[in-house]
Amino acid sequence: MTESLAITKFSDLANPARFLSLTGRIIPWLAGLTLCLFAIGLYLSFTTEGDYQQGDTVRIMYVHVPAAWLSMMCYTVMALSAIGTLVWRHPLADVSHKAAAPLGAAFTLIALATGSLWGKPMWGTWWVWDARLTSVFILFLMYLGLIALNRAMDDPSKAARVSAVFILVGFVNIPIIKFSVEWWNTLHQPASVVRLDGPTIDPEFLTPLLVMAVAFTLLFFTLHLMAMRNEIWRRRVGAQRRLAARMASREA
Repeated sequence: MTESLAITKFSDLANPARFLSLTGRIIPWLAGLTLCLFAIGLYLSFTTEGDYQQGDTVRIMYVHVPAAWLSMMCYTVMALSAIGTLVWRHPLADVSHKAAAPLGAAFTLIALATGSLWGKPMWGTWWVWDARLTSVFILFLMYLGLIALNRAMDDPSKAARVSAVFILVGFVNIPIIKFSVEWWNTLHQPASVVRLDGPTIDPEFLTPLLVMAVAFTLLFFTLHLMAMRNEIWRRRVGAQRRLAARMASREA
């Protein structure tokens, strides 16, 4: 009974009108919570002491690390949406991965830019073509390719299927990014937060980092829902225009 109710609720979200109604109530609360967490996270980020080796440049971590996490999480969300498109034909699945692509590109660009700013004083260079940086740069190009693909195809249903296949094939890059520092010798430091034996980062730096990570995550979901709403409205307007054009051609 509980399982069937959950399936029913999930199916209800396939109705764009119900989705718009639900997200219209959720987004203001998500946005407010996001702003509060960013205020707390930024306060903690600027009031903590600098690292004894890195000095104040360690504060770049509070933006770079969450952006890097979100660059991979966003693609994971797109992969799940792609499965929804190809397997379950969920009407909002292609809306989801199309809306997420520009956000993923933005977070990946932030991660690359802040990584370069952090790498210059630490490594003595803005960029190196090691495994981690190269795979993240490839991820950025994949996001740009998906955005271009969605804009190049006029048929939304065909674009959704082609994009879904592209996303699932490209997902192989996500574990490469994650484990690149363990599989190859790189300048990039290994994982220091998500580890089986617990975080190795000092709690003074860990607390603001986690607050900022949650804030960035809520920011993504807020922007993602807003982008999905905009895409639904865009498709509705497009459908109305095509209908009006067909009716005008018949009258002519």
